[in-house]
Amino acid sequence: MLYIHSQEEIKIPEGVKVHIKTRTVTVEGPRGKLVKNLGHIAVSFSHPKPDTINIELHHGSRKSVATLRTVKSLINNLIIGVTKGYKYKMRYVYAHFPINVNLDQNKETELYEVEIRNFLGEKIVRRVTMQPGVTVEVSKNMKDELQLTGNSLEHVSQSAADIQQACRVRNKDIRKFLDGLYVSERGNILEE
Repeated sequence: MLYIHSQEEIKIPEGVKVHIKTRTVTVEGPRGKLVKNLGHIAVSFSHPKPDTINIELHHGSRKSVATLRTVKSLINNLIIGVTKGYKYKMRYVYAHFPINVNLDQNKETELYEVEIRNFLGEKIVRRVTMQPGVTVEVSKNMKDELQLTGNSLEHVSQSAADIQQACRVRNKDIRKFLDGLYVSERGNILEE
């Protein structure tokens, strides 16, 4: 069954500019600028009023109509990113060997690197490079906590996932060995 016409509407808050050209969405706000290429999704955009964007699809199957809501969510995430930003908190979990984490910034690429030592008492040093635009800092008021902040939800969450994946326990019973770095809290930089 084809749906003749489907559409979603996005409201743009004040102080945010959204520019769409050839399905490349550029969002500018008080915290900066984010660009997302949606060229692989067959939807059309229209700008009926200055503060609204319509995402439309004609004669779409059920699966292609589902992409409308996905595109709406992606653009909303960009808008939240340039207004409030994203913050992920990660806690170190260990039973016996304390995990040591060092942070440094690469001089050439300006990207942060997280260095994890003494994980399960192993001598290997795990290095995880953060995505562009993500800053990492050790929490000042909480012991054994990292804070990842940035404007792009995709980059912040992917960086957190990379850190968590680097500390997977291998060749042991994961019900007993629960050590690692885990995301404990997700939120925005500017809290209401």
